[in-house]
Amino acid sequence: MFKVTPNPPRKSSTIFLINPEVDNETLLAHACESLASASVMASDFAGFLEGSQRNTLLGIQQSIMLGELAVNRVLDNLDPPG
Repeated sequence: MFKVTPNPPRKSSTIFLINPEVDNETLLAHACESLASASVMASDFAGFLEGSQRNTLLGIQQSIMLGELAVNRVLDNLDPPG
C-alpha cells in the first residue's frame, strides 16, 4: 500500500511586509488610495471592452468603489472634521 504523508503546514510569504509600527490611519489612507487607483484602472479598461465583459468589469469597478467609500467612512470616523 501507499503511505500518504500529510502536507507540511503552509508558511506565509515574507516577501511583502507592512511595517507593524504603521498606524491604522496611515494604512487606511493607503488602502483608500489603492482602491481609488484600482477603480480608475478598471473603469478605463472597461472602455476597451464590449457586451457582458464590459458589464462584468464595471460591476467589479463598482465593488472596488464601494470598498473605497467604506474605507473613507472609517477614516472620517477616526478623524471627524471640525
